[in-house]
Amino acid sequence: MSNQLSIQLFLDQLSESISLNVFLKASLGNYHGNEKELKNIYVRRVKIKRVDMLSFNYRYKTRDIFKNLSTVEGAELIKNLISNDFRICTLFTTDKEVIVEHGKKGAISLRERENVSNTKPSMAHDKEKKRIIKPAGKTYLQELRVTDQEGKVFKNSQDKYKQINQYIEILSSLIKELPNAKVRNVVDMGSGKGYLTFALYDYLHNVLKQNVNMVGVEFREDMVQLCNGIAKKSDFNQLQFVEGSIDSYNSDSIDLLIALHACDTATDDAIYKGIKAGAQLIVVAPCCHKQIRREMEKGKTKNDVSFLTKYGIFLERQAEMITDGIRALILEYFGYKTKVFEFISDVHTPKNVLVVGIKGDISRGKKAEILAQIQDIKSYFGIGYHHLEMLLKDEM
Repeated sequence: MSNQLSIQLFLDQLSESISLNVFLKASLGNYHGNEKELKNIYVRRVKIKRVDMLSFNYRYKTRDIFKNLSTVEGAELIKNLISNDFRICTLFTTDKEVIVEHGKKGAISLRERENVSNTKPSMAHDKEKKRIIKPAGKTYLQELRVTDQEGKVFKNSQDKYKQINQYIEILSSLIKELPNAKVRNVVDMGSGKGYLTFALYDYLHNVLKQNVNMVGVEFREDMVQLCNGIAKKSDFNQLQFVEGSIDSYNSDSIDLLIALHACDTATDDAIYKGIKAGAQLIVVAPCCHKQIRREMEKGKTKNDVSFLTKYGIFLERQAEMITDGIRALILEYFGYKTKVFEFISDVHTPKNVLVVGIKGDISRGKKAEILAQIQDIKSYFGIGYHHLEMLLKDEM
């Protein structure tokens, strides 16, 4: 049997399983393409606005990307993927598994085996997920209009509820990396309406059973009064909200510092406060990277990416990456192990890159390397200074 015929027979069975409503899922593995961090692709059937589609989950080392295609387009994509980049693809139906696989000598084989699973096909767009923050009985979720009195999430608050839970999932895994997996003093800078602040306090106190003191710092007086009122109604006795800006708040005892969507250099102010307080964990979601963009526009340096940065939108994206890249390097200089990853899909909220620093150690030699690297970056892009670097200039 030729390779082309093996693939075509596989695709025929895929199409038939969809039409007969016996398709469960498909899995592509043993990737040999050019994207270094791509591991697998998982395919499932979904119904979106009453239209049958195939949802592709691109599983990378540190993130997932989803693409929804029509069944015809999806079948064509699977054909291309198994012809070029993936060495094995398995189709799961209610009664069998069909496997197409590249052999060592280039031959493609097709085989079947019985599937004894009793699983039924699902057309749900979003899989039911076990949430850390349960909606029932949460006064703060009711007060913030996320749920009703019975604990049912309002339709227009579904995305916010998902965001809250993903945030807690991320912080939960980060806290586990700390000594004894515990925090005592938490500061949320720029806490806003407090959605995530309340959820984290709830998680730390009521799920992890940790004796945590938590402060939300917010510039707007009305938000501070609102949140303190909700905290009192919720019996969150060790959570308080204070009025003030990030740069004006001072504390020398912080285990976990959070700053989500602090605009422009306010993110630098938050990181600076965390470093100075010796925080074990610093988590920021930067926003509005204006300072470095202005520096790049003023410097007008010609380099290998000038063909991109002559366009405003590409200059903005480049400035974002440089700003956060230097922030990560400065955190490393002060002994933090850094991570940079996406907080939540753009479908829910834009610009949600998380920059994370976990306190550790660093050698004197490594510090010198980082300083040289920061200087090279600034020279290459015509940057006079980075705000966080200026805040810490006496210690670098």
